[in-house]
Amino acid sequence: MIIAGVDEAGRGPLFGPVVAAAVILKEEIPDIDDSKKLSQKMREKLFYIITEKSYFGIGIATPTEIDKLNILHATELAMNRALYNLRRKKLFDMVLVDGKNLKLKFSSKCIVGGDSLIKEISAASILAKVIRDKIMNGYSKIYSQYELDIHKGYPTKKHILLIKKYGITPLHRLTFKPILNLISHKKLEEWYKSGIIDEERYNKILTKLGVPLFGIQSTR
Repeated sequence: MIIAGVDEAGRGPLFGPVVAAAVILKEEIPDIDDSKKLSQKMREKLFYIITEKSYFGIGIATPTEIDKLNILHATELAMNRALYNLRRKKLFDMVLVDGKNLKLKFSSKCIVGGDSLIKEISAASILAKVIRDKIMNGYSKIYSQYELDIHKGYPTKKHILLIKKYGITPLHRLTFKPILNLISHKKLEEWYKSGIIDEERYNKILTKLGVPLFGIQSTR
């Protein structure tokens, strides 16, 4: 039986995408473990070994998709994309995924703590984490004032302070409570009218804010 391991990185941040990886190992790789237990240096070392000694697929769900679907369903979307990308390279019989209550479009089993127990899931956790960190380092060059390369978009005290100082971007997760608490209705409407956020995302945010949608019509 060919097993694919799946894991994600970035369910908790306020900024940026959630990234998932799906991995089939071609051979045993020493030192693989849950990415959270490894140093950055070790994760990056193992990243290159895993990409050479496995079949893998990567899937991403954007902040827009997170706001529209919620983080659970966006995570499932990213995982399914990772599995579809993996399937193009190698067929598999069963998917083992870290976590619980995840419903994927493939025969799968959720394993709580699987990123420490199952090597394929551990490898997926490393790929997802390193790739997401690289994405955040890239965004830090565009939004340097937010210091994304340091906190990776997580709701640290520093990140919240920087949001209060510089405002919210469309790449923040606008339906997440810490962002909702700071969001400007004027800015939200401005983004909607200019096409930066679409109507579905706009309405999802308004619903989260408790604004009644009855009678609201597009102004574009």
